[in-house]
Amino acid sequence: MTGQLENLDVKERIERKFEKLFTNVYENAEIASKKIAAEIADLIREKNGKGKKCVLGLATGSSPIGVYRELVRMHREEGLSFKNVITFNLDEYYPMPKDHVQSYWYFMHEHLFDHVDIPEENVHIPDGTISENKVYDFCQDYEMAIRDAGGIDLQILGIGRTGHIGFNEPGSGINSPTRLVTLDSLTIADAAGDFYSEENVPRKAITMGVGTIMPSRRIILMAWGEKKAAIVKKAIEGPVVDSVPATYLQQHPNTEIVLDKEAAADLVRFRTPWLVREVQWDDKLIRRATIWLCEKLDKPILKLTNRDYNDNSLGDMVVKHGPAYDINLKVFNMLQKSITGWPGGKPNADDSQRPERAFPYPKRVLVFSPRPDDDMLAMGGTINRLVEQGHDVYVAYQTSGNIAVADDVVLRFLYFSENIAENHNIDLEKIHKVLAIKKPGEIDFPEVRNLKALIREAEARSACRFLNIPEEHISFLRMPFYETGTIKKASLKEEDINRIVEVLRGVKPHQIYAAGDLTDPHGTHRKCFDAIVKALHIVRKDDWLADCRVWLYHGTWKEWHIADVDMAVPVSPEELKKKRAAIFRHSSQKEVMFPGSEDMEIWRYAIERNRDTAKDYDKLGMAEYEAIELFVEYVL
Repeated sequence: MTGQLENLDVKERIERKFEKLFTNVYENAEIASKKIAAEIADLIREKNGKGKKCVLGLATGSSPIGVYRELVRMHREEGLSFKNVITFNLDEYYPMPKDHVQSYWYFMHEHLFDHVDIPEENVHIPDGTISENKVYDFCQDYEMAIRDAGGIDLQILGIGRTGHIGFNEPGSGINSPTRLVTLDSLTIADAAGDFYSEENVPRKAITMGVGTIMPSRRIILMAWGEKKAAIVKKAIEGPVVDSVPATYLQQHPNTEIVLDKEAAADLVRFRTPWLVREVQWDDKLIRRATIWLCEKLDKPILKLTNRDYNDNSLGDMVVKHGPAYDINLKVFNMLQKSITGWPGGKPNADDSQRPERAFPYPKRVLVFSPRPDDDMLAMGGTINRLVEQGHDVYVAYQTSGNIAVADDVVLRFLYFSENIAENHNIDLEKIHKVLAIKKPGEIDFPEVRNLKALIREAEARSACRFLNIPEEHISFLRMPFYETGTIKKASLKEEDINRIVEVLRGVKPHQIYAAGDLTDPHGTHRKCFDAIVKALHIVRKDDWLADCRVWLYHGTWKEWHIADVDMAVPVSPEELKKKRAAIFRHSSQKEVMFPGSEDMEIWRYAIERNRDTAKDYDKLGMAEYEAIELFVEYVL
C-alpha cells in the first residue's frame, strides 16, 4: 500500500480497502487531463524558481493527448516556459523512421514539442532507426542520460490491455532495463487500426524498463474509457504479478492512478459498493446487486435464498427490502418488463409494463451510426423489427468510415468500377499511381479517401435496402472531425454539431438510437455521441423533442451489463440470419478481425455476443431466446 492511501481517513480507507494504489476518479478525461497538466506545470515552475531542471518522463498513445493539449494552452496563454524541462520518452516502435505518421517521435512533436519552447537538445526519444547491433549500446546510453539528468521527477504512464507500462509486456521483471522487446499479440492487435492492418504493425519496440521507471520520484498513470476498466481493476486491486507489469507500481511510494468514470467502473467501490460501505438501496442498485449475486453463485434469480444474500454482504438489503423471495420477484419482474419484441412500442396495447409507449404509431425512428456498419453490427435485429412493425426508420451515418477500408479493397473496386470516374469526378489513373507507391500506414490522398467513403456508402445503402429502409431515409453526414486521413481525429467543431442538428430537425423523431459506448479504441464513438448530446441541447426547446425517447446501444467492443439495461429485444434464429446477411453487405469489413482475437472476425463476434447475451438471461431464469440486443435509455 502506498503512503498516500495510508494518509486517508478511516472511512475512505475502508471504501478503498481493495485498492492497493492511490486512485483519483474524475467525471471525464478532459477534467482529469487538466488536473495532471496543472501538476506538471506547477512542478516546472517550482523547479524553475529554484534554478533547476525539471525532468519529465513522457508517454504516447491516446491517453496523454489531453494533457499535452492543456500544457500547450498554458504555454500560449499563461506563459508556461519549457526552457528548463528535460524529457525522456518511454518507448518507440522498432524499426520506425522518425517521420512516419505512427512514430512516437512524430506523435510527440505533433502534440507537444512543436508548440512549446523546449530546447531540442533536451528532448530524448528512443531511436527506432538505429541498426539492431547498436540497440544495446543505445539503451545503455539512454539510461545513463536519465541518471546524468538527475533522474526523472515525474513520470506519466498509460496502460495497455495486457497491463503493460511503456512496452513492458507480461513477463517483464521489476528490474528490467531499457531494452529491445517483442510486442505481445494483443498489443499488436490493438495497434492494428493505427497501422491499417495487423501485418503493418512493428513486432518490436525499444522501451524504458520497469527498473528504469520505478526510480522516478513521482508516477502518474492515467486511463480513460470502459475498454481499460478490466485491466485497471487488475492493476489496482490485484496481486503484484509479472503477468500484469502495471501491478509493480504497487511497490512505488508515490504513484497516483488517475481515471475517468468509465475506466474506474470495475473497481469494487463503483461496481459493488455494498462490499465497502453502507448504500442507499434504490431499485437500480437492488437489481445490480441481485444479478451480481446470481453471477457469483451461478444461480437463477428465483432460486436465491436469504442465506445467499446474507453470506455475500447483502444482509442489509434483505433487512430493508427482503425477504429474499420478495427481492427475487422484484428483480425478476424488472427484467421481464424490459424484454420486448416491440422496440417501437406495441400499438393498441397496454404499455404500462413495456419499456416503450404504444403511441404515437407509427413512430419516426432515427438511428445514428458512428460508422457505416455500426448500426447493423449492434442493432440489426432491432432495426429489422422496427421496419417490419411499420415504423418509419431513418439512418444517419455520422462518419464516412473511410479509414477502415484497406487499399486492396479499393483496387478490387477499381477493377470493376472504372466508370465511376465520370459520375463522381474521380481521377482513377491518379488513384492507381498513388496506391502503387503508398507505404503502409501513410495518410491517404483526398481522392483515395473519397473513394473509400463511396465504397462504404454503397455498402451501407445495400444493407439498408436489404432491410427495406427507403433510400430517401438514409443520410451520410461525413462529419468533418473524422476526415483527417489518420486514425487520430480532430476535435468536434460547430459544423459537426450542425450536421446532427439538421438531421434531427429534418426527421423530428419519436425515437432516437445512438451508440452510447465509450470503448471504441480511436474515440470515434465517443465524439459521435458527444456531438449528439450537444445537438440535443441545441434543439432542447423544439416541440417534437418532448415526445422523443433516446435509446443507446453498445458498439462491437462491449455489451451493456444486464443490470443496467432498460430494453432487451429478443432476436429469433431467422432474424439473426437476416442480421448477419445485412452485415455481410459491408463486404469491405467482412474480414476485419476483432481486436485481440486472431481467429474471430468482428461480424462473428457481434453475432456471438448477441447469442451469449441470451444465454446470460437464460442463466438468470428468464425465457430462452436465440439472441438478444440490449439498450439503455438516455434521459434528456
